[in-house]
Amino acid sequence: MGLIERTSTMIKAKINKILGKFEDPRETLDYSYEKQVELLQNVKRGVAEVTTSKKRLELQKLKLEENVKRLDDQAREAVTAGREDLARIALERKSTSQAEIVSLTSQIADIKNQQDKLVATEKRLSAKIESFRSTKETIKAQYSAAEAQVKITESVSGISEEMSDVGMAVQRAKDKTENMKARASALDELVEAGTLEDVTGGTQDDIDRELSKIKSKGDVDTQLEALKKEMGK
Repeated sequence: MGLIERTSTMIKAKINKILGKFEDPRETLDYSYEKQVELLQNVKRGVAEVTTSKKRLELQKLKLEENVKRLDDQAREAVTAGREDLARIALERKSTSQAEIVSLTSQIADIKNQQDKLVATEKRLSAKIESFRSTKETIKAQYSAAEAQVKITESVSGISEEMSDVGMAVQRAKDKTENMKARASALDELVEAGTLEDVTGGTQDDIDRELSKIKSKGDVDTQLEALKKEMGK
């Protein structure tokens, strides 16, 4: 195989692949069915034409047979009348008609054979087409069901992917919330332990805080002594 032939084969293969991708088998089946029906119609027309031809020959044969009988009667009358010359002419014409009848009989038999073959072909083709039609509808129904299932599955898959993304986002939000709560709790513990300065408590250091505690305690003691004196204790 030459380079051109290989290239041509590759191009055809790619074209067939592309066409196969976009081809709807239901349309292909319907098209095939229509072509078979057209073929059946052609066969039926052929049967009708052959039948018409046979009928035409049969009518022609019938006329010749009637003519043979008429010529035979004429020959008899001529003999009775002593006109052998007329009898001879009638018999000659009778013989010619009989020869034509023999030929027509053979032709009619041949056409009858053709007719029988065409009728048998029509019946076989009709049965095959009906079987194909039934198979076609079954395949189309199966394809439509499979197509619908694919679409539903794709939709469900899309929803599943979206829900998966949502679930991951929710989980991330929960994780961040827990981390933030843990961080806040840790900061509170550090503030209470004095390890971490409470920015809301001003600029006091640990000495200032101790002095504040002593001052607060002194104020409480002073207030307690004053209260005791007031009550005579």
